[in-house]
Amino acid sequence: MAGFALGVEQEEWCGQLRALAERRLRPLAEKGEPGRVNRPLLAELGELGLLERVFGSGALELCLLRESLAYGCTEAETALALQGLGGHPVLRAGTAAQRERWLPGVRAGRLVAAFALSEPGAGSDAAALALAAAPDGAGWRLEGAKCWISNAPEADFYTVFARTGEAPGAKGITAFLVPADRPGLTGEALDMLSPHPIGSLSFDGVPVGREDVLGGPGQGFRVAMETLNLFRPSVGAFAVGMARAALDATLAHTAGRTAFGGVLADLQAVAHRVAEMATRTEAARLLVYAAAGAYDSGSPDVPRRAAMAKLLATETAQYVVDHAVQLHGAVALRRGHLLEHLYREVRAPRIYEGASEVQRGIIAKELYRGVAAR
Repeated sequence: MAGFALGVEQEEWCGQLRALAERRLRPLAEKGEPGRVNRPLLAELGELGLLERVFGSGALELCLLRESLAYGCTEAETALALQGLGGHPVLRAGTAAQRERWLPGVRAGRLVAAFALSEPGAGSDAAALALAAAPDGAGWRLEGAKCWISNAPEADFYTVFARTGEAPGAKGITAFLVPADRPGLTGEALDMLSPHPIGSLSFDGVPVGREDVLGGPGQGFRVAMETLNLFRPSVGAFAVGMARAALDATLAHTAGRTAFGGVLADLQAVAHRVAEMATRTEAARLLVYAAAGAYDSGSPDVPRRAAMAKLLATETAQYVVDHAVQLHGAVALRRGHLLEHLYREVRAPRIYEGASEVQRGIIAKELYRGVAAR
């Protein structure tokens, strides 16, 4: 990828993914129930080999995959991304037995994975987790709650982050692989603005042992951050996919809609706004690709670049979709319209996996770390 321009094969693959999302995945998404895990859609993602690509690819390929699917079917993109988010800690930090037991089913779309980090009192401040892992013989018992967990309470297993207390703050957190059928684990669905499956989890003495630990006791925060450093740029790619879909819809609409004696595109106010939407989308796309390239090359500045990519892309997508709605007028607010759908979808990425304010904090911290080092 020279100068962040995609090669011919990459462009063709992205085009195939967009067509696939529209032709094969969109019909399955439309049959799903909002707020519930769409298992037929997941199975199709597995059958098409797309879930395998999530676990066997680099950051750039993951970004291209998420951007392309988001353009044609946001539900398919989100289902794929959540499988990756929940399963990636097992891939990177799990034992051979854990990987063999769970990952084949995740890759095939038969088993649903979930990433359980956020809590009612610890969303953006991930180091402030309160879910307690109390010692119990050779293992622990989990006491507390998780909230805003994608795929909960329908997932087949959860990557759960709990406080084992080896040290204060982030250094006292351990990651556990917790099957959904463990005694004491319950959950309920939450009715959210966007149609994704999201819920809360309650842990009432849930037993976990050393065979359930991911990455070692006290290593949970590192496991979480390694996962988020990979997925944050790809959240930006999801946002870019939505922005590009909104932009293309706006171009088609303003080029054909007559008003004030001509087409909307002839009005300077409209044309300039569309130009701004396109420029911001392209800038966000390039920053996402740059962050993905940094991750794939092992660059030490991945946290800063990943935060920049997620920040700019999600804020840009909000801007583009909002202005797309404005240029379409009332038709875009009708239930079932592409932009009505995108307007509900685009808001959440500015919050999850680290809100925009958190990303700004990460960027500033990394910048000043560089000053101190010099």
